[in-house]
Amino acid sequence: MKVIRMCFVWAAAFLFFGGSFSFPAKAQTRANHKPPLSKPPATLEGNWAGSLEAGDAVLHLVLHVSKAEDGSFKATIDSLDQGVYGIEVTNLTQHGSEVRFSVSSVDALYEGKISADHSGIQGVWSQGNVGLALIFHRQVAGAGARKPDDAIFSSEGVWQGALEANGLRLRFQLHVTHDDKKQLVAALDSPDQGIGGMPAVKVSQKLTVFHFEIPLVDGVYEGTINPTKSVISGIWTQGGITRNLKFERSDQLLELVRPQNPVRPYPYREEQVTFANPKAQVSLAGTLTLPPGPGPFPAAVLIAGSGPQDRDEAVAGHRPFFVLADYLTRKGIAVLRYDKRGIGKSTGNFDQATTEDFASDAAAALAYLKSQKEIDSKRIGLIGHSEGGIIAPLIASRSSDVAWMVLLAAPGLKGEDVMLLQSELILKTAGFDDDRIAKARDFSRQSYALARKETDPAALEAKLTDLVDSTGMSTTLPPTTLKPQARMMSSPWFRFFLDYDPVPALKKTECPVLALNGGEDLQMAPKENLAQIQKALQEGGNQDFQTKELPGLNHLFQHAPTGSPTEYGGIEETMAPEALSAISDWLAKHATP
Repeated sequence: MKVIRMCFVWAAAFLFFGGSFSFPAKAQTRANHKPPLSKPPATLEGNWAGSLEAGDAVLHLVLHVSKAEDGSFKATIDSLDQGVYGIEVTNLTQHGSEVRFSVSSVDALYEGKISADHSGIQGVWSQGNVGLALIFHRQVAGAGARKPDDAIFSSEGVWQGALEANGLRLRFQLHVTHDDKKQLVAALDSPDQGIGGMPAVKVSQKLTVFHFEIPLVDGVYEGTINPTKSVISGIWTQGGITRNLKFERSDQLLELVRPQNPVRPYPYREEQVTFANPKAQVSLAGTLTLPPGPGPFPAAVLIAGSGPQDRDEAVAGHRPFFVLADYLTRKGIAVLRYDKRGIGKSTGNFDQATTEDFASDAAAALAYLKSQKEIDSKRIGLIGHSEGGIIAPLIASRSSDVAWMVLLAAPGLKGEDVMLLQSELILKTAGFDDDRIAKARDFSRQSYALARKETDPAALEAKLTDLVDSTGMSTTLPPTTLKPQARMMSSPWFRFFLDYDPVPALKKTECPVLALNGGEDLQMAPKENLAQIQKALQEGGNQDFQTKELPGLNHLFQHAPTGSPTEYGGIEETMAPEALSAISDWLAKHATP
C-alpha cells in the first residue's frame, strides 16, 4: 500500500474528481536562489535548495525536511524544472554531520555532509550507475512566500489554497513563473491526493485578473489579485460546478485539518517502549497507552497494514492508530502500537521482510504485553488493519495467548484475487470503461505470472517492458514507473502475498472474532472478503464471531464520497465514530470483565 501497497493498479494514475494524469516533461519552473541565513539553526529541519548538473541539463531541487512526533525525520523533494513537487523521501537519517536519504520512486540515493556552520550539505546524488555532485544550501525561512526577484508578472511565485466540496477539503499548491519567451507558465499540485505538477494552459494575467486552466481535469480558474499582491480570490469551475477558491502567497502548505487527533494532556498514561524479537534479532519501538489506575488492564496490539508503516499507521496526513489507541484507552483498554521493523525507531530490514516476518514481530508485541504487570495476560487481543488482518489470524491460529481478535478491512481472498478485484473497483470508480478494465486485468495477470518466475529486478523490469509494449499499455505505463514496480514485484513481501490464502489460518482461529469492512472500500471489497472470512470461521467451528459491513465508509473507515484512495487525504475525518463505537462496543463484551 503504503496504505496502498496492495492497491497495485497498473492502468491508472488518479486525479481529483476522476480522470488520468501524467507529469509534464518540462514545466520550466525556476529555482529561487537566496543567500544562507547569517546564523543557520543547528538542525536538519527546514528547506534546502540545490542544483544537480547532468551533462548540459541542470535540475533545481528543493528538499523540505521536518520531524515527525516520534522525532524521526520526514521529507519531500521538489524537482522544479520538471514541475514535480512533493516527491516522497524515504529513510532520511542523520548521524552527526552525515546525512543520507533515498528517493525510492526514482531509485536514487543521496549521501552528504553538513557544513560546520549548518548552512549547506555537500554530497553525491546516485541514480542508476551514475553519481553526481549535489550541494544543498539552506533557504531563508519563508523565501518562497515572496514574489521572485526576476518576476515579470505579479502573479508569479508559490500560492496555497484549499477547495472544499463533496465532504472533502483538498489543498492546492500553485506554482507560477514565466518562460524564456516571457510568457506565464504554471503547474498545480494536489498534495492530499499525492499529485504534483499538473500542467496549466491559457495562463494569463490582465491587470489584476489572473486565469489558468487544467485540461486534464477540465478545470478553469479565474481570480483577482489584491492590491498587496498577496491574495488571489476567485472561482474554480469543474464539470459545470463552481466553487470559491482563494490562493494566498506562501511556500508552506496550508495546515492539515485533523479534528480527531488527540491533544495533550491525555487522561491516561503514555509510555515509549521497546521490545525484542529475538528470533529475528530486531528491536521494535512503540507506544503503550495505559488507562488510569493500577490495572491489570485488558490490552490490544495494533497491527498495521502493508507498506512502511509507523506506529500510528500514518497515511495521507491521517494517523488512524493514534486515534484508535486514544479512543480505546479512554474506554479502559491498554493499547500497544509500534513501528514496523526498519521503520521509525525500530531496527531491522523492512525491504526483505514478508508477512510472516511481520507476524513474528506482532507475536513479539503480544509476548511483551504478557510480561507487563499492568496487563491482564488472559485478556490480550489483536486488532489488525488490512494486511494486519492477515497477520492477526496467523498468530491466533498458532497461539492460545490471543483472547480475541478484531479484523479491520482484512483480506478473505487470496493475494492475487485481492489485487485484481481492487484494481477493477478503483478503475471503475475512476471512470474507465469495461474494455480498458478487462485489458488491465489481463495485463496484471501476466505481470504476476512473470513475478512468480523472475527473481532478478533488472530482468523482471526488462520483461515487464516487453509486456507493456506487446499489450499496448505504454500510454498508461511510462518507463519511469517500471523500475520501482519491478523492484516491488520482485520483493519477498510481494511474492509471499501474491499467493497467500488467509482461509487456512482463519479456519484454525478459535478465539472470538469481529470482522468489519467499509461499504465503500475499494481496496478490500467488503462483500467478497467478508463472505470468505465468515465462511472460513464457520467451517473451522468458531463459536463466537461477527462480520459487519459499515455503509458509506472507505478502506480507512472514513465517510467517503466514492471510496477512492485519492480521497483519503482530503477527508478531514480520520476514523468514523460508528467504526470506533462498533469496535469498543464489541470489546466491552469480549475484552472487559
